[in-house]
Amino acid sequence: MSASTTSADVPAPSSVREITIAHSPDSDDAFMFYGLATNKVRVPGYKFTHTLTDIETLNQKAIKEQFYDVTAISFHAYPYLQDNYAVMACGGSVGEGYGPMIIAPKPYSLDEIKKIKIAIPGELTTATLTLKLFCPEIETAVVPFDRIIPEVLAGNFEAGLIIHEGQLTYSHNGLKKILDLGVWWREQTGLPLTLGGNAIRRSLGDDVMRITTQALRESIQHGLDHREEALAYAMQFARDLDHDLANKFVGMYVNERTISYGEDGRMAIRKLLEMGHERGIIPHAPRIDFID
Repeated sequence: MSASTTSADVPAPSSVREITIAHSPDSDDAFMFYGLATNKVRVPGYKFTHTLTDIETLNQKAIKEQFYDVTAISFHAYPYLQDNYAVMACGGSVGEGYGPMIIAPKPYSLDEIKKIKIAIPGELTTATLTLKLFCPEIETAVVPFDRIIPEVLAGNFEAGLIIHEGQLTYSHNGLKKILDLGVWWREQTGLPLTLGGNAIRRSLGDDVMRITTQALRESIQHGLDHREEALAYAMQFARDLDHDLANKFVGMYVNERTISYGEDGRMAIRKLLEMGHERGIIPHAPRIDFID
């Protein structure tokens, strides 16, 4: 059954199942969920409600409360919540040789940067996991992701680890890129860097999980097929980006990889989490189940 329908196609169901969805207030996530959030994609008998919260808060809420039926997560967080959630086979943010960046007001060598306290966007972000794979002993301090560049510019930190749109705007403030962790990861493994995805609550049951996953896949495809409309919707969440930069950022993280991770994408998720576990960064052995 296709999730995409018009209002005329939708019968009046005897009851409606509400699916709660939480994702970050970023242009790429907004683009991804455009079809569902605007009812361009509908599923008979289902209602989707959306909550927007920063990714580190979503990581923590999924671990502690299991509140949302579908939640965006950092893959670093997944082993902590895998008993209650499975991974949706679509909706991932994948860096194809790019990803979170260490930035600073002046150039540092890689040896120098390992001795500097770095502002990070959250302990459970994949950015932080990759940073610790790069340098396990590096000193860090958690700063809200949208405050990292201002805090570095204010001199409160010598360097920061940036995610989201900051990857495209850091140079506007005269900051220097010290290391792109997506580049480093590809050099180490030959794989893309799987940063985040969407997890779905196991207690929904197999049928509901599959129907909801298909609805998200069709929402992503709808955005890709109606790019300008979806981009116009996503622009309201594009912090400090003009149309061209927002379009570039969305293209980086909403594409064919978002429809399907591909075999190497699934391998990359497993490799990332297994390395984190083997090196003592993640205490739980990862068990990854994909819902197609």
